[in-house]
Amino acid sequence: MGKGNIEIIIAAEKDQLLQKIGNKIIHNERISFEDGVYLFEKAPLPYVGSLANWKRESLHGDTTYFNKNFHIEPTNVCVFSCKFCSYSKLYAHKEEGWELTIDQMMDIVKSYDGKPVTEVHIVGGVHPKLTLDFFITLLKAIKAHRPNLHIKGFTPVELDYMFRKAKLTTEEGMKLAYEAGLDSLPGGGAEIFHPEIRTVICADKATAEEWLHIHKTAHHLGMHSNATLLYGHIEKAKHRIDHMERLRQLQDETKGFNTFIPLKFRNKDNDMHDVPESTMLNDLKMYAISRLYLDNFPHIKAYWPMLGREVAQLTLSYGVNDIDGTIDDTTKIYSMAGSEEQTPAMTTEELVRLIKQAHRKPVERGTLYNVIQDYSLVEMD
Repeated sequence: MGKGNIEIIIAAEKDQLLQKIGNKIIHNERISFEDGVYLFEKAPLPYVGSLANWKRESLHGDTTYFNKNFHIEPTNVCVFSCKFCSYSKLYAHKEEGWELTIDQMMDIVKSYDGKPVTEVHIVGGVHPKLTLDFFITLLKAIKAHRPNLHIKGFTPVELDYMFRKAKLTTEEGMKLAYEAGLDSLPGGGAEIFHPEIRTVICADKATAEEWLHIHKTAHHLGMHSNATLLYGHIEKAKHRIDHMERLRQLQDETKGFNTFIPLKFRNKDNDMHDVPESTMLNDLKMYAISRLYLDNFPHIKAYWPMLGREVAQLTLSYGVNDIDGTIDDTTKIYSMAGSEEQTPAMTTEELVRLIKQAHRKPVERGTLYNVIQDYSLVEMD
């Protein structure tokens, strides 16, 4: 979308404040906290969608990234009891869950030998017996077996628990993990930072301040990371913007975040099953406003297994320029919560086709957005 077209859309908006916010955006001026809340509460979806699409195309054109990755989930046994979680089994009922040994996890890694995956994503529950030493041994084993495989692993919730059990500071623990082979951090465990919501849905896990401090420490070591927000449950617009404001401030300081991923709350088999899920229109608005508010985040990602392929495809016109990966396994965290995709794996051909159908250019990337292959001119079977 050209600047002339977006200027016409802004000028046609009858709400003067929405006009003002739109003009800030197209002149690359930062919108305020109050602006962000107003967009959620008052802006029509076509308006924020047009602005987000303009911003996305200004930054990335039609390029839409994906990567070839696989997941390892070491355990679903967890000492925490988050109300929105459909995945973990409390440690008191650990016999109902699973725990993988290092050999079992290395068997998963070795099953991808000779396959063109570039990343392994390691996240799971917080198991008191799976210590920092245990995971350092795993990291070293993966790097010894496949040195060029990028390891993106462990939420700050997992890391904070490991470090406290090991009686290490965040700085000491992160340095050990980094030196053992941890390359970057995923965005999980952020949920909602604001204490009004966090104390209700996940009171006993790492605080917002602890989450941010671990990412800040990783950035200072030269690592990159992602960030998430769990939306569509009991939070309000002000809580979403508060969350994104804290991320925006840290990004101003460290410039270490690659990607922001809004994650849709799912209500299957958890303690919040009575909370209705977000509508598709609200999903799209969440992605669009994320692109507009997080002006210093290079990328906005839609996690397609959670949204479903069709809605994820729509987000490519609402600010999103990354559609995650092929995820060549059966990822349990989201399928157990009632995700749209019960077997969340897509072939490269399927992902490329989905992106092309949205009139975007599919580009395979590495974890740090190095271009591996441009598929825009590749004919797929």
